[in-house]
Amino acid sequence: MSLKTKSLTLVGLLIALVALVAAGCGGSDSGGVPEALPSSSCTAIEYEGDGDPDYLMVSDLPLQGASRTQTVQIVDAIRSVLKQASYKAGDYNIGFQSCDDATAQAGKWDSGKCSQNANAYAANDKLVGVIGTFNSGCAAIIIPVVNQAPNGGIAMLSPANTLVCLTQASLACDKTEPDKYYPSGTRNYARVVPHDAYQGASQAEFMKSVGVKKLFILNDKEPYGLGVATNVRNAATSLVIEIAGFDAIDPKASSYEALFKKVQTTGADAVFIGGLIDENGAQLIKDKVAVLGPNDGAVKLFVPDGFFLQGTIDGAGPASAGMYASVAGQPIEKFTGEAKAFADSFSKEFMNGAAIDPYAIYGAQAAQVMLNAIAASDGSRSDIITKLFATSVKDGLLGTFEFNENGDPAKASGAVVAFTLAKAADKFETVAVIAPKPETVLAASGG
Repeated sequence: MSLKTKSLTLVGLLIALVALVAAGCGGSDSGGVPEALPSSSCTAIEYEGDGDPDYLMVSDLPLQGASRTQTVQIVDAIRSVLKQASYKAGDYNIGFQSCDDATAQAGKWDSGKCSQNANAYAANDKLVGVIGTFNSGCAAIIIPVVNQAPNGGIAMLSPANTLVCLTQASLACDKTEPDKYYPSGTRNYARVVPHDAYQGASQAEFMKSVGVKKLFILNDKEPYGLGVATNVRNAATSLVIEIAGFDAIDPKASSYEALFKKVQTTGADAVFIGGLIDENGAQLIKDKVAVLGPNDGAVKLFVPDGFFLQGTIDGAGPASAGMYASVAGQPIEKFTGEAKAFADSFSKEFMNGAAIDPYAIYGAQAAQVMLNAIAASDGSRSDIITKLFATSVKDGLLGTFEFNENGDPAKASGAVVAFTLAKAADKFETVAVIAPKPETVLAASGG
């Protein structure tokens, strides 16, 4: 063997050795510890159990902008559940990363960031569960990517998405929805919150109870805002509330006074805004009051859960007073049993006794369900999805529920089918907790 041939052989052996070592340490092989997702979006891998993690679970939430006060609590609730479980799901050790789908420039979830995150998730074969998203528009981007991930797709469970069209067809949805979100032909996404047909129905039933007769509806033209506005319109119509108008808003407008002067000419006695506080919501509220008067006056103001946070009251100031907002579930003070015990423990550990946002409970429930699905599985992505859809929760953090074939809560009772209506003052104060009538929900969905 020549010196040149010997040298090439040694180089080849060295390359093979390096490849073996890399395979043992990286996240792209079936063995070894998981490879961390990019630090540009995610925290380092968090793990406090014995040995090394076998698999990764992530949360995908907007950690910048007005929603941060809620989403940070959701992440901490997931951490609390993981700690209670000693970072285990059955025989599997589970590492966790908190990932951000917002950007500082957008001040909320960003479509490019959602797409970037989705591709990173699909490429990491140690990632077996996504808890998210918070915003339905981001979910619409991530679901179809992770649905086609290798080895059966990735299980995705949302503590907050409410857009009907993510899981089922209705007259409010595009004809391609929801099938376009599941290109593999198999569902991989579920949620522990009631969808917006429940929110629309709850809003309309409450409007009827406080004497609304003529409603003007605004929306931000985005999936969530337009969707919930459509659900409110359908439900209100079924309850014989006249629809005075249905218009889009420009989230970048400097003033909405002309828009509200148009509303004024219709004689509407209430306005509903479908959208997010991040989308110039404070200015909308201020201009509504400037033109149409206080929210508890002749023209009432109603907003969905996209506005249900303290930042709305702080941003809009006195103009927010008297505004009605809805949010999935029931207020913290209404939780009992396991949910109350978790809330008390969580408050002491993470909140220093401060107020807990209801979505933290939804985040904790989602984490419990995901860990249970992983524990019951054979460790493969496809089997985790199967076990997720086979979930049955009895007297859990959110009550009793299963998932139907669409991934929506079914056979449900408790917080998982309720919506809270609250009135803005120094903070949101609960005025009603509504589990809407089935016929109103059906009407809201366009049925």
